[in-house]
Amino acid sequence: MSIKESSTNNENKKKLEQSCSEIYAVNLISGRWILSICYCLKQGKLRFSELKNKIPNITERMLTMQLKKMEEEQLIVKKVYAEVPPRVEYELTQIGTQLIPVLDELEMWGKEHKKIKNSSN
Repeated sequence: MSIKESSTNNENKKKLEQSCSEIYAVNLISGRWILSICYCLKQGKLRFSELKNKIPNITERMLTMQLKKMEEEQLIVKKVYAEVPPRVEYELTQIGTQLIPVLDELEMWGKEHKKIKNSSN
């Protein structure tokens, strides 16, 4: 769900993003699907159907929207081959590839947090 452009919430978000690079980065990759797509693409380029199969429960519409957003943010590049039927591949850009160590750290942190949380229950 997008934020209304003229809303106070949107203004606050923009001001926070301008003053804090961490918030800008988190807002860029936040949401349910973008990290999943990045995780899938960290092994290399994939076709749309391969991405769809690797991400459980994502609809084609949502995958299309997220890929478009990621392309606009220059996290991925879309390569269309002039073939019949058309072949389209997605891969991380150079700046997108720089997310891989961050994803790896988040994975380790998440495993550790789960372990701590589960041991306290």
